[in-house]
Amino acid sequence: MKLLVTGKEGQVARSLVERASRLADVTVVTAGRPELDLADPDGIDDVIGNADPDIVVSAAAYTAVDQAEDEPELAHAVNVTGARAVAGAAAARGIPLIHLSTDYVFSGQSETRYTENDATDPQSIYGRTKLAGELAVASANPQHVILRTAWVYSPFGRNFVKTMMRLAAERDEISVVSDQWGNPTSALDIADGIIHVARKIVSRGKDAPYGLFHLAGTGEINWSGFAEEIMKNSRALGGPTAAIRPIATSDYPTKAKRPANSRLASEKLEAAYGWKAPRWQDSLVEVSRRIFAG
Repeated sequence: MKLLVTGKEGQVARSLVERASRLADVTVVTAGRPELDLADPDGIDDVIGNADPDIVVSAAAYTAVDQAEDEPELAHAVNVTGARAVAGAAAARGIPLIHLSTDYVFSGQSETRYTENDATDPQSIYGRTKLAGELAVASANPQHVILRTAWVYSPFGRNFVKTMMRLAAERDEISVVSDQWGNPTSALDIADGIIHVARKIVSRGKDAPYGLFHLAGTGEINWSGFAEEIMKNSRALGGPTAAIRPIATSDYPTKAKRPANSRLASEKLEAAYGWKAPRWQDSLVEVSRRIFAG
C-alpha cells in the first residue's frame, strides 16, 4: 500500500514516514514545497500522477493560529483552495483521500465532549479556514475520510511538549493556562490510525465507511495538567523540571481565540474502523523518552 502525504516537515508527515519504515507492506511518499505548494496548487495533479498512490493523505496545512489573523488570504489559499485541489486531483484518478482537520472548528463553549454531529462555530481565522477546507474536500472527493484531531505533539518539529521541556531547563516556574481542556494526541498515534484506516479503505474500496471522524488521544486534561505530566516524565528521565503555575486564559492573551473545550469524542472512528488511540499519558511517555534522548 502506497500513501502520498502532502507536506514533508509536519509532525504527522514525519510520523507516517517513521511508522511506515517499520512495515513491509506500507510505503509513504511525501510531497512538499517546492514541488507541491498548496498556496499555488498548479502542480498537484502531476505530483499525484507521478506518485500513483493507493491513498492520498492531505496533511499539509497553514497552522500558524495567531499569524492567520493577519494573513487570512494565505490561510484560505492553503487550507481551503489548496486542500480542495488535492482532493479534486485525487478524485479525478479515483484515489481516496484522508484529510486532517482540527478541534478549532468548534466554539469551545460546550459542556461535553464534541461529537461529529455537533454544530461547528469556529472562533478564529484558522478554525474558519479549516472548516471551509473540510467542506471543500468533502465536495471534491466523495471517497474521503476527514479526521479531526487536537493538541498534537511528537518528537518532531515544534510542539507543547518540546516547549515545556525546553522552558524547564531555563526557568524555575512556568505559567500555563488551566481553563482550556482537550485531548493530547501523539502524532505517532495519528500516523498509526491513518495507516489502519488506509488499509481498511484499500481493502473495501468504495464500500469503506467514508465521512467525518474524530481521532484524538484517549483521556482529557487541561494545559496546566498536561504540563505537570510532562514535568513528571522529565523528572523520571533525569531531565529538567519546573513548577507549573496554573493561570487563566485571560492572563495569557493571544491574537486568536482558543477553544476553552477541545475535547473530542472518538467513538465513531472506533466503531467504523476498529481503531482507538492509546491513553494520552502512555503515548506521552514514549514521546518524552524520544525528546530527552535527543
